[in-house]
Amino acid sequence: MSDPLREPTFLILAALAPQPLHGYAIIGEVADLSGGRLALRPGTLYGALDRLADEGLLESDREEVVDGRMRRYYRLTDAGAALLEREAARLQDNADAARQRLSRRQALRVTGSPRFRLEVNAAPGR
Repeated sequence: MSDPLREPTFLILAALAPQPLHGYAIIGEVADLSGGRLALRPGTLYGALDRLADEGLLESDREEVVDGRMRRYYRLTDAGAALLEREAARLQDNADAARQRLSRRQALRVTGSPRFRLEVNAAPGR
């Protein structure tokens, strides 16, 4: 089992899922996907892109010159898409489990059922 992805990595991969993007477009997509909570700095992004490329999760798609500057586009690899799918499923499973437990909690409050009690057994010899 692989370790869970950190949120910036998850969002970078998610940003690249539909189509190749250049660095600043990835920054914008990550901000949108996170509801503005995560603002990647260019240095942080490009370090992450290099690491993810080394891991085979994304690759360079193409380069073009825009306003005299080189713009590199990145795309998700099949391995990156598979990892993103597994992580999305893991997160969904966790969210579903949490919602189920919250529903049970709410049902207990509505029905007036007694709260769960933790029973502690005395240690032997006491």
